[in-house]
Amino acid sequence: MENVVLIGMPASGKSTMGGRLARLTGWRFLDVDREIERRCGMPLSRIIETRGDEGFRQVENEVNATLDVDHTVIAPGGSVIYGEEAMAHLREIAKVVYLKLSYEHIEERLGDLHARGITFRPGQTLRDLYNERVPLYEKYAHIVLECDGRLLYDLAEELRLRLGIPLLEA
Repeated sequence: MENVVLIGMPASGKSTMGGRLARLTGWRFLDVDREIERRCGMPLSRIIETRGDEGFRQVENEVNATLDVDHTVIAPGGSVIYGEEAMAHLREIAKVVYLKLSYEHIEERLGDLHARGITFRPGQTLRDLYNERVPLYEKYAHIVLECDGRLLYDLAEELRLRLGIPLLEA
């Protein structure tokens, strides 16, 4: 199987860059949050509301751990890195790329955190979440792509070249 998985904090550009990379290569694009919503029949915010953070992470882990795709750019949610089975599977079927952005850029880009389906523990701040997740993104990534101050469209082309994926013939 030949796939690319883009991991990173919410608002790091996984969906935007994933869509661009898919268009450049002719590969399929899969937004895993939309797949979770499809399988559960409700938006992420409702899944978290009804099942709690832990219940949502179980669903997220299961969906990511069972993806069976090829020639696909996969954009999972930012909390995918908490699912060991999911990350083991994704590393097996794809090159995992961490879209690394500074805390300041993430904070600047984020809007309504709950509408985005971001899970927090009681008393946890965005800074706490960022500091907790960055080492996990780095642990699971085959490639770390520094994104601060760079256009996602340019980064998609750079990543395509680094991975040796041919450009889609027009």
